[in-house]
Amino acid sequence: MRILGIDPGYAILGYGVVDVSGTKFAAVDYGVIETRPDERLPERLNRLYEGTCALIEQYQPDLAVFEELFFQRNTTTALSVGAGRGVSILAAQRAGIPLYEYTPMQIKLAVTGNGHADKRAVQSMVKLLLSLKNVPKPDDAADALAAAICHGCTIAPAAEEYRIR
Repeated sequence: MRILGIDPGYAILGYGVVDVSGTKFAAVDYGVIETRPDERLPERLNRLYEGTCALIEQYQPDLAVFEELFFQRNTTTALSVGAGRGVSILAAQRAGIPLYEYTPMQIKLAVTGNGHADKRAVQSMVKLLLSLKNVPKPDDAADALAAAICHGCTIAPAAEEYRIR
């Protein structure tokens, strides 16, 4: 099974493509889609949408996994990131692939065994589980890989599928 993991963002959207076979995980690719601060909102959203479409076309994932948004304070940032997340979800929906989402706590629990693990612990486990030489950078890409790994783990059956046909 090939999973596209997405760490939603507006300035930086992380992605990770992982192949899962039984209990074995292999990183296919990971990175970020970036937008520029001098671009207008519609241009930035279009870049995120087209970037996600290109990833789906290139890697042909069986499904897409999104990290749910969590914001405590900055509602302006939350709205922008939500818009970026929305266009990526739309890209996956239009491609006809199943969509899943997990909370940051669910992802941390699946990857490290601790739902309150810090970022470094998650990154170290992503490196270990994917047999990578280095911790994936930037953080957004590591988070996207973690989301993909999460779905490939035992909590996957508990995920709610967002498939609209």
